Amino acid sequence: MTGTIIIIGGGIVGVSTGIWLRRYGAKVILLDRSAPGQGTSFGNAGVLAACSMVPVTAPGLIPKAPAMLLNKDFPLFLRWGYLPKLAPWLMKYLSHANDRETRRIAQGLTPIVADTVEQHKALVQGTNAADWVTDSDYHFAYRDRAAFDADGYTWELRRAAGFLPEIAEGAAVREVEPALSPEMGCLATMKDHGFIRDPGEYVAALARVFTDLGGEIRTAEVVDFDLSGGRIAAVCTTDGALPCDRVVLATGVWSKPLMQKLGLSVPLESERGYHIVFEGAVGGPQAPTMVTSGKFVATPMAAGLRCAGVVEFGGLDAGPSKAPFALLRRQVRVAYPSLTHGREVEWMGHRPAPADSLPLIGEIAETGVLSAFGHHHIGLTGGPKTGRLIAEMLTGSVPNMDLRPYTPNRFAAR
Repeated sequence: MTGTIIIIGGGIVGVSTGIWLRRYGAKVILLDRSAPGQGTSFGNAGVLAACSMVPVTAPGLIPKAPAMLLNKDFPLFLRWGYLPKLAPWLMKYLSHANDRETRRIAQGLTPIVADTVEQHKALVQGTNAADWVTDSDYHFAYRDRAAFDADGYTWELRRAAGFLPEIAEGAAVREVEPALSPEMGCLATMKDHGFIRDPGEYVAALARVFTDLGGEIRTAEVVDFDLSGGRIAAVCTTDGALPCDRVVLATGVWSKPLMQKLGLSVPLESERGYHIVFEGAVGGPQAPTMVTSGKFVATPMAAGLRCAGVVEFGGLDAGPSKAPFALLRRQVRVAYPSLTHGREVEWMGHRPAPADSLPLIGEIAETGVLSAFGHHHIGLTGGPKTGRLIAEMLTGSVPNMDLRPYTPNRFAAR
């Protein structure tokens, strides 16, 4: 295609989009206010979670939510002063906590995440970034078989999508993962998954692939759009206007005010995520492991053991809270009692959470601006597939899947 495409956002979605567009021969400029891979894509469990298509808003969430928030050992936190601002989004979010909606959302998420390992490998094939992608199992550790059975609704939806776990119980759990606490008596293992050994370095490596392919990266903050004649003509930045023919908006939770400038009011909130890297760790898992009792994932990475998974609602402005880190440390000690390590490195970041748990992928009306954000906590998993879909749309290819569930125009005024 002719003309210039500007991608706003240097995370996994934006960089993946840029690589695929350059492979299709498009002229591409990637804009971000900081270096690629240093925002939301930097902090996560690193798992290529192909089986993670079931949303948090499952049936039964509403009656359970108050007890979750009041339980100091449950990994859900709320900055209570933020509740009045959160309330409208929260009401929409909880409206999806029923069987019909959960199944609809799971069906929508499955094509985005189910082939994640293949999508990452296609993205990095023949490049130095391939070194960061690692094949692995993905374990779900439970206290006992009863706890696994209590999660039966989620596993039913995974099985419907073609994901069947291998189950180990009792002493057999330690044969698979020797460092797990004896308190973990049941292990459900998903084969054919993978993880990234350092997500931040991975996205930075992908950015170098993009520039090696002829893409251009600029540092600037986007403040507005020039929609002369109803279509994009330029992106207005802190460094001036950049003329363009198409735009991809991939700025995660920071996309909300930019979407408002395009006429869409998106119910989008920050799902504040936390992780701790235990540098040089010994006595941790051999493969990424979801410790279900603590709702965190432990992943062996290049720098050490990264443990991630606490969720907090409190907006974009407040700094990290102490309680989520304290809970994460307690849960890690329970799951891996023999863990030894060096320095601990804390991180908190913002995951983009649409109220209906589905990403926004597609053109906004007929503006020439395409959205590519809203993946909640599965952005690393779904980023390369999303980038490939956007690149296909922009270059005239017809993606081989139904894109209607992701249209940003579902949030247009009616």
